[in-house]
Amino acid sequence: MRGPLAPSDSPLSTSRAQRFDEMVIAAVERLDTRWQDQLNKVEFAVEDVPSLDDWEHDWVPLARAFAGSGALPARVVVFRRPIETRALGQTRLRALVSDVVTEQVAELFGVDPEEIDPAYGGRDHGS
Repeated sequence: MRGPLAPSDSPLSTSRAQRFDEMVIAAVERLDTRWQDQLNKVEFAVEDVPSLDDWEHDWVPLARAFAGSGALPARVVVFRRPIETRALGQTRLRALVSDVVTEQVAELFGVDPEEIDPAYGGRDHGS
């Protein structure tokens, strides 16, 4: 008889991708307390890796921000695999995710990341 090794509500049954999604949601919710009105107009998404078709740089992005256009809302896409390879451990991964989300929101709003989140950059990412 085979079955799951851990109950479905156990952290052990949560995939890496699901845990990463939860980190992004937590980072957005943290910013939402100060920027709720502006963030209501922004969609957030997570993709495993970026498509580099229209990318003109020789480095891999951790996320991208896209301004709204016509009926399309502004959007922030966070790339899971490039971020995971740059952070050592869950605490540092969480801090890097938070900073990356903050940077992309700041880019969309045309302000410095420290204005979006005063704690920006104050965490060790282990990179």
